[in-house]
Amino acid sequence: MLRLPSTSAFKTLRSFTVQRKLLPALVLSVWAVPAWSADLLTITRDALENNAELNSVRSETDSVEAARDVARGDLLPQVNASGNVVHNRQYESQSSAASTQAGQVGQGTGNTAGNDDPFNSVSLTLEASQALFDARNSREVTQAERQIDQQVYVLASTEQQVLIDVATAYFDILRANDILDARLAQERAIGRQLEQAEEQFEVGLIAITEVEEAQASFDQSRAERIAAQSDLQVSFEVLERLTGQRYANIEALNDDYPIAPPNPADRDEWVELAVQNNPLVLAEQAGVEVSRSGVGIAEAQRLPTLEAFANYQYADNDIDGIEGYDTSSQIGLSASWPLYTGGSTQASIRQSTYQLEASQYDFEAQRRDTVQQVRSLYTQVSNDVSTVDAREQAIVSNQSALDATRAGYEVGTRNIVDVLNAEQNLYNAISDYAQARYDYVVNLLTLRQQAGRLDVEAVEEINAWLQGEEVTFTLPEDSNSSVTNIGERPELDQ
Repeated sequence: MLRLPSTSAFKTLRSFTVQRKLLPALVLSVWAVPAWSADLLTITRDALENNAELNSVRSETDSVEAARDVARGDLLPQVNASGNVVHNRQYESQSSAASTQAGQVGQGTGNTAGNDDPFNSVSLTLEASQALFDARNSREVTQAERQIDQQVYVLASTEQQVLIDVATAYFDILRANDILDARLAQERAIGRQLEQAEEQFEVGLIAITEVEEAQASFDQSRAERIAAQSDLQVSFEVLERLTGQRYANIEALNDDYPIAPPNPADRDEWVELAVQNNPLVLAEQAGVEVSRSGVGIAEAQRLPTLEAFANYQYADNDIDGIEGYDTSSQIGLSASWPLYTGGSTQASIRQSTYQLEASQYDFEAQRRDTVQQVRSLYTQVSNDVSTVDAREQAIVSNQSALDATRAGYEVGTRNIVDVLNAEQNLYNAISDYAQARYDYVVNLLTLRQQAGRLDVEAVEEINAWLQGEEVTFTLPEDSNSSVTNIGERPELDQ
């Protein structure tokens, strides 16, 4: 059964927003970007198109597909042509010597003759071959196809990670904006309490210690507001990194977004979905098959290869002025069988066998990790439903406690510290409610990611609960900041 949040907590939140808009402010445009509000679906599509990590994996997938064609080419006909044209210069020498008489040394006669005989030659060779049996190349093609299967799962996992990263960044911005709203309201409320304490001290109604307590509380609230501004800036930096684009403002999550338990309601069903559909699990499973193909490739090195071949050769030269040319051709079969390779073949088989064993352990580790993640996320989402309900009720309770404490302070039964603590508790409850609400959305999407069920349609379901109004926040006049749409960067106090 779906549970919709009651309106009491939202009325409290809206009252802060109405009060905040009454403060004077200066609108500052930080970037020259369009003023239209971007929703989650628009930003998700931008990320799917522009995300650098995702595009890198897409290119890697194309590379793996091309590697299969490279491996397949070795099994197709191979045709080679070669030729050359050569200018040759040949040198010859001849010599003769007369016999010498007995006892004569260093005396003799001789003559030397040489000639230079240049000529040109031309040759052309055309060769063709076709593998008839080559187990190694055939198994390399099989391995390449299994690597494609694995890469497809890696790509799917990367796409789902981009979806969850964008959704997390989007709702982190809304979370930071809601928390900043609470901190701004808190700073104003405690500031008014400080002003009241100073006025009462001036007329002698309270001691200086109460003014100092109020001042300390105000300083603390101001520090928390500045931290909230910084968190909002950082959140937008993450979104810009994921999409490569800047957005002037984004749409907020509707107040009546349903907070419901996971569907299906059985945790084991989610585990089964994850084991069957999680792309990381499937990628590791495909990796086992890739490694198994590697064992087959190593074993194929012991098998013979057989190929058919044919060649044609043409040769001609103009030596001694003789005309004519020589040709020859061959056609036949060629076989080879590696009988002994120095033990490298056996070592390669052992190596690939160990790699197969390692990939099997990797698959089992990924499967166990995924099962644990799904179980934890299912429990977390289920608890988030109760947490959101409790946080919502805490706002109502703390508002009542604050009203009672203020009444007691006015009649003298409570002191200013009690009022300041009640103020702090209320705005902490508002901040905690925003945290719980967005934690539920992100955890539910993460559960779907682990189960392999996160896609653009899931994003569209969430996007339907976004409201068309721009989410804005306003900073106090004395903070040197500005009223700006969410997505623009507020200036921080120096």
